[in-house]
Amino acid sequence: MKSTYKPPFTISSKAINQIADISAQIERYAIRMEQEDGLLLRKINRIKTIQGSLAIEGNTLSETMITEILEGKHVVAPLREIQEVKNAIKTYDAFTALNPYRINDLLRAHGLMMEALMDDAGRFRRGGVGVFAGAQAVHIAPPPERVPFLMDDLFAWIKESDDHLLIKSCVFHYEFEFIHPFSDGNGRMGRLWQSLILCQLHPIFEHLPVENIVFQNQHQYYEAIRRSTKETDCIAFIEFMLEEILATLKKRQGKLLKEDTNGVVNGVVIGVVKTVYDFIIQNQGCRKPQIAEKTNIPIKTVEKHIAKLQEMNKIIFIGAPKTGGYFIKTNG
Repeated sequence: MKSTYKPPFTISSKAINQIADISAQIERYAIRMEQEDGLLLRKINRIKTIQGSLAIEGNTLSETMITEILEGKHVVAPLREIQEVKNAIKTYDAFTALNPYRINDLLRAHGLMMEALMDDAGRFRRGGVGVFAGAQAVHIAPPPERVPFLMDDLFAWIKESDDHLLIKSCVFHYEFEFIHPFSDGNGRMGRLWQSLILCQLHPIFEHLPVENIVFQNQHQYYEAIRRSTKETDCIAFIEFMLEEILATLKKRQGKLLKEDTNGVVNGVVIGVVKTVYDFIIQNQGCRKPQIAEKTNIPIKTVEKHIAKLQEMNKIIFIGAPKTGGYFIKTNG
């Protein structure tokens, strides 16, 4: 029997225009992904996706550290954050095997994403949860006994609705966060599942780091959720997410990526260079021996990458030779 459930949302003229703009950009992005640097672009986007989605939840590991974990290298960081990254890598590795229309696949993915992080990974919550800003409750989720029925209704709608997939993906994401079906990991799962739904529209969405863009606009992300809840209509969230998707598609269509031997792609620091750069960001005024000791990078390598960062106008040495240190250039 066909479900009669329909999430509360309207489709604005702005959303219709956004859909048209996104549709025009999708094919351009697909062509971009087929160019000679496509493999490198996919790798970078996957790292950005994992870093962005976890950073929204408070994970502090940089793109460089995530790259090192991907490559099986030892990383000095909080064990929970390392586990979160390893879980996300496994989950995104399983991406193409997940069916966005199957609840069992959602539970399996949650089990991968939250393995060793919570006792009920892969199972719906059995207690109450809420979203808080300090001591203030921003959202109190429905009671746990309603979760299985609400999720059944949501999956029935996503399978049967004839709305545009761009709209369906945004509505599912919002409704998922509203229901908050798990005791933890709802944010990263909601973003993952939106990407899975979008892949039904075009495969390029597997390699589009929407999560990273959302991370850079967290306040607007949560504000769109808050407004949608207050208005009992998630059009605010739909418009926000469509704008983020459009911006990401446009941003990722630049010139070909060229990685030099120093770990720099089109003037953007990656690899070991970025490890040094990230350390300076977090430890303004540091010196070469401190960088080498804390990052486990040989002093000669640190010196080479310091020179590269200075050449790129990214950092500056301030102070006397024996007492000064390296700082990030605000105009670099």
